[in-house]
Amino acid sequence: MTDSRAPRVTGFTCEKRPATGSRGMVVTNHPLASAAGSEMLLAGGNAVDAAVAALFTLTVVEPMMVGVLGGGVAHIRLADGRHLVLDGLSTAPGRGSATMYQPVSDEIGKARQVRDRENEVGPKAVAVPGALAGWCAALARFGTLPLADVLAPAIRLAERGFVASPYLSDCITDCAADLARDPGLSALFLPGGRPLQPGDRLVQGDYAGSLRLIAECGPAALYDGPLGAALTDFMAAKGGLIDQADLAAFRVIERVPVRGTYRGFEILGPPPPSSSGVHIVQMLNILEGYDIGGLGFGSADAVHLLAEALKIAFADRAVATADPAFIDVPVDRLIAKAYAAERRVGIDLRQTKAWAAGLTGGESANTTHVTVADAAGNVVATTQTINGLFGACTQIPGTGMLTNNYMYNFDPHPGRALSIAPGKRVFTSMAPMMALRDGKLAFALGLPGGLRIFPSALQAIVNLIDHGMSLQEAVEAPRVWTEGGVLELEQAFPDAVAEDLTARGHRIARMPRIAGGMNAIAFAPDGTLIGAACWRADGTPVAISGGLARAGVRFTI
Repeated sequence: MTDSRAPRVTGFTCEKRPATGSRGMVVTNHPLASAAGSEMLLAGGNAVDAAVAALFTLTVVEPMMVGVLGGGVAHIRLADGRHLVLDGLSTAPGRGSATMYQPVSDEIGKARQVRDRENEVGPKAVAVPGALAGWCAALARFGTLPLADVLAPAIRLAERGFVASPYLSDCITDCAADLARDPGLSALFLPGGRPLQPGDRLVQGDYAGSLRLIAECGPAALYDGPLGAALTDFMAAKGGLIDQADLAAFRVIERVPVRGTYRGFEILGPPPPSSSGVHIVQMLNILEGYDIGGLGFGSADAVHLLAEALKIAFADRAVATADPAFIDVPVDRLIAKAYAAERRVGIDLRQTKAWAAGLTGGESANTTHVTVADAAGNVVATTQTINGLFGACTQIPGTGMLTNNYMYNFDPHPGRALSIAPGKRVFTSMAPMMALRDGKLAFALGLPGGLRIFPSALQAIVNLIDHGMSLQEAVEAPRVWTEGGVLELEQAFPDAVAEDLTARGHRIARMPRIAGGMNAIAFAPDGTLIGAACWRADGTPVAISGGLARAGVRFTI
């Protein structure tokens, strides 16, 4: 170890406070979604009911992040201790091809840019939706409440409206030019040509009707019904590729989580096509060879080691994130302790180095995450998205449904592991993670943030295990990120640390924020649930305690 003279970040001020309860916890990135999930728990539902209700509600109150036409991953721990991952990620249409776009660059960070932004905005950017199928599959298999009950809060908010937050208003402002191209979205979010302002009321009558149809017909409303017909008619008229055969062919896949160990904890995360489980375990294996806690949070040595582990992971990522139905993914090799030891040998504490890099860059940061636990021991950590901010910035007329732009996650160049192929699932950095100690759940967490998701989740795990932070501290702590080029540091890191890292060869960029709003639940030995959400989004934990009267109690005067 080097003896860094740079001061360490020994403390920082948390902007939010955690919630504690004993009968349930719902943490989402919007207070109304947390309220919807809590409503399900208070009505006798379980964590799956609450998570699905929260997600449907987020499609109303966080329309820029998540929608029924999006996709995502749900990590579920059942009360009996079983873990499973439900993959509802979007797929390329049957008429998609490796040459459907014209790339304009081969440069890292720009490799997904194509002519006329066809994979970002408009109908040709839309992949086959998987979110609705995934949510309904989770509810049907593991929930306890009827779909209509779970949808009720979302329908109510869409129909009656809700007050826009500054966060939503800022997102609309950032995308105003693209939203203005679509008549439906322009009417909703740019009334009178001006972005919706904080405090304005947003009513989504058409979308309320679509949600009512889903409540009545289930996922068939989209995959074999009128909502699907509206989607495919729009695609046919506007140059999109999705047809009824694509919708009928979509399947939710149950996958086995990736498992690793780190300093006495068992770490579980989603497998490919998500990169988080594989690469978080890989990076933890590398870091396990160092006394990270002894170095201190935020020291130049600790940040340097994080940066080198991140660069190694991104160098290997191209072979570990593609759809395993199309690519042979070497998961066992990547998560092996022996492989981490091989990679660790190349790390130099005195200076940074270049690691062989695969294709990186371009993944969306506009996602949402939900973490829920109930009193019975069911836990859900789920990350969902329509990919870009407001997806493809198109709305299906008469339905209020926003489309995804998940085709942007594919490599537009042919002949590569992540190239487009009919039916191929998009790869993702989504990281709905859980950790166990002595077989008991210790914490569950996740966040939005595109390529920065799994590195940020890794840092929260290190904060909790190595640095002994509280849950609130772990989700709010300053973050770093690199994929092999610039090393991004949030502003809370002292200048002296940045200068030390610069002397080691890192190119430093100061950032106001890295990735999005993390939310998490910790599980204390006495049964207390602790919920936390960070300052990077509108995250809100809602805790439930108390319960029914003692058996046999009667009211007397």
